[in-house]
Amino acid sequence: QVQLVESGGGLVQAGGSLRLSCVASIGFFSINAMGWYRQAPGKPRELVATITSGSSTNYADSVKGRFTISRDHAKNTVYLQMNSLKSEDTAVYYCNADEYATSRRYWGQGTQVTVSS
Repeated sequence: QVQLVESGGGLVQAGGSLRLSCVASIGFFSINAMGWYRQAPGKPRELVATITSGSSTNYADSVKGRFTISRDHAKNTVYLQMNSLKSEDTAVYYCNADEYATSRRYWGQGTQVTVSS
C-alpha cells in the first residue's frame, strides 16, 4: 500500500506561482512513474505532467513551458512547480504513483489550486 500526501495548494492571482509537493510513504525504488492530474468542477480528470523513474517527463500541452515536474529521491517527494498561472488552471490537483511490484496506481487526496483573475 502506497500513501501519497499532497500539499502546497492555495489561492493565487493570475500570473503568480505555486509549488505542489507529494510525499510517498515508500521509497522511490519501489515506484515507477509518478504524475500530477487535475480536475476542475464539471470536467473529467486530466493529465498535467508525469515523470518516470528515469526522470523522463511529459506535459499536457496546456502547461508546457509554465509547469515543471521533478522528484527528490532522498525525500520520496515529487514536485510540481507552476508558474504564470491562469484562471483555467483552477482545479483540484492529484498526485499519483505506479508501484513496481503490483503495477497498481495510487492516488493522493488532492489539493485545491484556485487562480483568481
